[in-house]
Amino acid sequence: MLSPVTQTSTRNGTAPAARPDGRDSAAPATAGELLDLVRSGRASTRSQLRALTGLSRTAITTRVSSLTSAGLLLLGEELASTGGRPPGALVFNQHAGVVLAIAIGRSRSQLAVADLDGQELASDSRDHEVGVGPDELMTEIAQRLATLLDGVTAPVWGVGLSLAGTLDPDRGVSIGSPVMSGWDGVELAPYLESVTRAPLFVGNDADVLARSQLLGRSAALEDVLVVKASTGLGLGIIADGRVLSGHIGAAGEIGHTKVPAADGLPCRCGATGCLETLAGGWALVDRAQEAGRDIEHVRDLVALALQGDPAARGLLRDSGRALGEVLAVAINLLNPAAVVIGGDMEPAFDFHVAGVRESVYALAAPLATRDLQFLPAAHGDRAGVVGCAALALDHVLAPVAVDLRLADQQQP
Repeated sequence: MLSPVTQTSTRNGTAPAARPDGRDSAAPATAGELLDLVRSGRASTRSQLRALTGLSRTAITTRVSSLTSAGLLLLGEELASTGGRPPGALVFNQHAGVVLAIAIGRSRSQLAVADLDGQELASDSRDHEVGVGPDELMTEIAQRLATLLDGVTAPVWGVGLSLAGTLDPDRGVSIGSPVMSGWDGVELAPYLESVTRAPLFVGNDADVLARSQLLGRSAALEDVLVVKASTGLGLGIIADGRVLSGHIGAAGEIGHTKVPAADGLPCRCGATGCLETLAGGWALVDRAQEAGRDIEHVRDLVALALQGDPAARGLLRDSGRALGEVLAVAINLLNPAAVVIGGDMEPAFDFHVAGVRESVYALAAPLATRDLQFLPAAHGDRAGVVGCAALALDHVLAPVAVDLRLADQQQP
């Protein structure tokens, strides 16, 4: 969640605290910051904006006028005839633009076109071969996006894309994906230039899963650990309502944490002893196949569990136990309000989380688990692609980005 706009006075010669965007917090609120207040539901009238920002009536009028001229705000007077808000109300125009969402997994890609409120307008999901390279898959994705955009008249503001592993957001490339060979160092934006020149924002798959928890949820929990439990394992961290990615974007690389119980077991990343060798979907599938189950993917294992297969349920619970041992350390360190389980194992939440709870309550400090909740991902199977839309929206609707857009539109 974005921080409220505040006015901070200097006290005892101490400089005012800086805003998240680096500007002096005593600087007047910009048009972009006013839009954020309306979009987040903290203000819906000019008088509320004045109360929150301390700006004069004239300053509010000028900034609101620039936002309405750009089509980002609608006035209640314009909506009253259609049963909308009362006169004087300010309404965020979610139809002023769209964002594209691209969630790329090891064996599936999910695409969507979403409005500026994150609501899906069109979507597409397809399986692909494990090991497919960017030349083949990104070219196909561009074609699919063009089809999804057919008939969409609003401009594309940005594109959010997720991959497993560590990504460099400045260059828009993967820099460390143990399961997506051939993708590291490849710039992805050029593949989309035939569809849009809008900026591309990239993120780790677990981070975007965490962002999906925050999208459109005004009462969202502020401190959450979000587990992506699929073929691999990842962890998204929400602290004070913000997703933490770490120094080089590698925060939450839980699947390749070394655990004693996995000592000597070979991992798909090339190392041995990783948590994934016990709890990752690929390892569970291997064990199920060894036991005679005719399955190819962890989604197949989940389907068996939901049909009542005791062995499948046992594997998922064992996975949860192993995962919970590592999560217990993170819970002690970060004291989250909730642990969210998403990814391909989420439909079997009850079986998987039973093992997680078992280890967490046995190993984590009682104070850290006293009020702890365990929850399924908010958007189910769509959480990854919803998170990619949220990634794009977080960037293109940030106050600084909105102010730059307004300045560009005012250029002769």
